[in-house]
Amino acid sequence: MRGMRETKPDSVSAALVAHVREAIVRAGGWIPFDVFMDLVLYAPGLGYYASKDRLFGAMPQSGSDFVTAPELSAHFGRSLAVQVAEGLDAAGSREVWEFGAGSGALAEQLLETLGDRVDRYTIIDVSSALRARQQERLARFGSKLHWADRWPDAMRGVVVGNEVLDAMPARLVAFDGVAWRERGVRIVGDGWGFEDRALLGDAPPGDEWGAGAVTERHDRALGFIRSLAAHLEVGLALFVDYGFPEAEYYHPQRAGGTLMCHRAHRSDGDPLTDVGDKDITVHVDFSGIALTAQDAGMDVLGYTSQGRFLLNCGLLDRLVDASLPERTAAQRLVNEHEMGELFKVLALGRQLTLDPVGFRVGDRMHRL
Repeated sequence: MRGMRETKPDSVSAALVAHVREAIVRAGGWIPFDVFMDLVLYAPGLGYYASKDRLFGAMPQSGSDFVTAPELSAHFGRSLAVQVAEGLDAAGSREVWEFGAGSGALAEQLLETLGDRVDRYTIIDVSSALRARQQERLARFGSKLHWADRWPDAMRGVVVGNEVLDAMPARLVAFDGVAWRERGVRIVGDGWGFEDRALLGDAPPGDEWGAGAVTERHDRALGFIRSLAAHLEVGLALFVDYGFPEAEYYHPQRAGGTLMCHRAHRSDGDPLTDVGDKDITVHVDFSGIALTAQDAGMDVLGYTSQGRFLLNCGLLDRLVDASLPERTAAQRLVNEHEMGELFKVLALGRQLTLDPVGFRVGDRMHRL
């Protein structure tokens, strides 16, 4: 199967296009999709997350491309703080790490709510552009804030990742009716297009796929979880993201996969156009994340919907005295037809004795 998309010089970064084309040429004319996704999102100074000024916001008029839960309502971080505090107590720690902190909204909400319970808050983010925004927004927290470019030698405390796993480059695989093949990007004239080649690695589960099916494999996200397990000595890790357990993710009826692009609060499924000007994401296979964590020596402590998690953490109590606009925004966090059901929360632990409050009602670990 082959695809063809022409790049538009007036709608993409010419420097990014040249950078990606050079990478394809160096690789012999073809690169796997996860390499392409990595380049267009994270190439230093050129990629979407490395160069775009405004990513997060509630409305397209702000110049943003999408909204995350902390940007939508401060009650997201205030509720999450209940689980973070419990994790800190169980770990005997006063330190939090956040991966992919975005605009810094969640860090701000957690630090405001947790107060003296946190002595050190470390952000690990690959984007220098976002780091500058975070430093400006969080300056009032002073010496509590730290930024890191790499894994610390050892971690003890709580790790937080909100919409970080979905942004990790994923492989695309396509079924031609006989076998699964690796989907990659090759140069086509002045642009580029899809081309499928022999698959290296595991095929998706299931034997009922039809010809033309496309889905994703999450090698980099699983590698991230292995690294987390290697560095977290004692603590709790919380991941909030959109996704499904394996049985839903790799269901033959989801034959188009989950890859999606976001720009100006609109979505499309074409990652080859307007590169650098829009986000590219995939949903999370939470079963794969959980099993990888277990194999690496961590415990799965909870898995549920974002809506149920936030309710368990006392969201409704916080809304008693909230204004009508605040209540309206917070409802979007828990409504099933908005963020409440599509987004899930996964808790992983290492050397903890903990029955986490966010999962005491409605835990779905049996579905992983």
